[in-house]
Amino acid sequence: MSGPVDFLRACEPGTRVTVRRRIDGGWSDALGYLREITPEACVVETRRGMVTVPLDAVTHAVRVPEPPARRAR
Repeated sequence: MSGPVDFLRACEPGTRVTVRRRIDGGWSDALGYLREITPEACVVETRRGMVTVPLDAVTHAVRVPEPPARRAR
């Protein structure tokens, strides 16, 4: 069985993912598009900007569908 880091390494850049990582006092999620993966970290482009996640902190990672189209007002 492969883990979340193996999953991220197998993803193509541009794949929409959620990456959960351990931080002091809890957890943090990065939801967005995988832009880069190096031996030490992955970079996810979120609505708030680029987030670099150290791979040794990753606990979960999954592919997520594209967001629904925005509704007209």
